[in-house]
Amino acid sequence: MWEIVLNEMSGSFSEVPITIAAVRLLAALALAGVIGFEREHRGKAAGLRTHMLVSMAACLFILVSQSLAAIPFGSGDDTQIDPLRLIEAVTAGVAFLAAGAIFTSGGEVRNITTGAGMWLAGAIGLCCGAGQVPLAALATGIVVSVLMGLRWLERKMGTH
Repeated sequence: MWEIVLNEMSGSFSEVPITIAAVRLLAALALAGVIGFEREHRGKAAGLRTHMLVSMAACLFILVSQSLAAIPFGSGDDTQIDPLRLIEAVTAGVAFLAAGAIFTSGGEVRNITTGAGMWLAGAIGLCCGAGQVPLAALATGIVVSVLMGLRWLERKMGTH
């Protein structure tokens, strides 16, 4: 009996080795943390921790889906794994959180960039979970460059 329990807990069906999973999870945390830090530095409600948790959760969903795909649910044609459903579920969940961060105050919409950043953190987590860490790193670099570049431009033009 203990052998069955230990076998279940060891992730014996997993397609992703634990060391690779750890690298992907840490990459999701670090990359989303870069964006979250920029938001935190700007004094936004959803900052470092929020972005890191969203990205980690999205990454974990992908890792779990890869493990689930390896579990023998039935014979060949009986098994149906649709990764797009997982991406849709993560996207919808993060959009719900992001919408909660956006509010209107005195007729002015606030925190929309933070909401978009949370949505992006979910996408970065999905990329990391799928093993696309270079793509996630590229997206992170581009986004932080855009956020910082636009802030610099706004200051130069005196619009913000």
